[in-house]
Amino acid sequence: MIMDTELNATHQPLPCGAFQPADRLANIQEYYFSRKLKEVARLNAEGQDIISLAIGSPDMPPSQRTIDVLCEEARKANGHGYQPTIGTPELRTAMAAFYQRWYGVTLDPKTEIQPLIGSKEGILHVTLAFVNPGEQVLVPNPGYPTYTALSRLLGAEVVNYDLTEANGWQPDFEALERMDLSRVKLMWTNYPHMPTGAPARRETYERLVAFAQRHGIIIVNDNPYSFIRPNEESLSPLLSILQIPGAMDCCIEFNSMSKSFNMPGWRVGMLATNAQFIQWILKVKTNIDSGTFRALQLAAAEALTTNTDEWHIQSNVHTYKPRRAIAEEIMKALGCTFDPHQTGMFLWGRIPDSIDNVEDLTERVLHEARVFIAPGFIFGSNGKRYIRISLCAKEEQIQEALARIRDVFNV
Repeated sequence: MIMDTELNATHQPLPCGAFQPADRLANIQEYYFSRKLKEVARLNAEGQDIISLAIGSPDMPPSQRTIDVLCEEARKANGHGYQPTIGTPELRTAMAAFYQRWYGVTLDPKTEIQPLIGSKEGILHVTLAFVNPGEQVLVPNPGYPTYTALSRLLGAEVVNYDLTEANGWQPDFEALERMDLSRVKLMWTNYPHMPTGAPARRETYERLVAFAQRHGIIIVNDNPYSFIRPNEESLSPLLSILQIPGAMDCCIEFNSMSKSFNMPGWRVGMLATNAQFIQWILKVKTNIDSGTFRALQLAAAEALTTNTDEWHIQSNVHTYKPRRAIAEEIMKALGCTFDPHQTGMFLWGRIPDSIDNVEDLTERVLHEARVFIAPGFIFGSNGKRYIRISLCAKEEQIQEALARIRDVFNV
């Protein structure tokens, strides 16, 4: 028998420094908000009472009927087993009906719609399904950082395409045509655009579809913000790239219940495209997850089916409108300029020329005014002269943030 003392003598524990992470981690950093929120938590623990206007997480609940269905279904004894990765028929049917009702796009719920556990999961699955290591993806600059991070994690080469204020934050198609596109498999787009608030344009969608067809590139359009229109009085018209003739053959569109249905923690998203693309994506998805809790899927289906025009207008237009007005006053107090026509749940503004570095401004706002706003460089180099203010806070909180900033900046 080998005694414990003998084992200890021959098997000394290795120091932590003997282990190394996978090489792929060298190409990415911890998500900015993950890192910064730790600092905000520390400041709050010290009694600083930081007002966060940085994250796009709706602070309102979903509809009462949505919550009721979740509770009702969760109490059923037979609803707690594994669910199909493709989603329940009820949810797929509701998602297809949602596209027909709001975008006028007809989808087969059995073959052309796929529920997701949030859009980040969809970015992962689509990249795995279509991009080999070493192939290229086109990513907007500025844009959602996850497009870049997940592409690099999966061995794809990220090629940025510029979005600029001078061009309305729309793609420069002449510049795209001058690029070497021979190794490009996917192009990520996002309209209404985050972080700049640039609205969707039918002309942009038409040119994207033509570009995809000409070069054999799959366009993936991320469309979670089309309902959030604080500078308008209605939800008409809502645009989808799938409205464009030929788009179903070469485009994938993501949509989400996180923003427009106040359900960010529920993790319910969707992608819509042709049946062949869905099957390839499912080859990946079925090997990664085992489906979403049945009660959650049925509650999401209820929200998609029964939330009325009035509910959406109240939640996504009227609620954000006064918040947006206060955020505009914050921009003015900081000396920033902004496009009043931008849409979505953020306000994007350019910092004054007198400020050398955007973090000089955002760190002063954080540590002196005790307000957390996002510096634009986290979305790409074209955002380095900008800040972003989230509208996902109660009016009184945004008003208090304005008062603190005015006091610090003597406005």
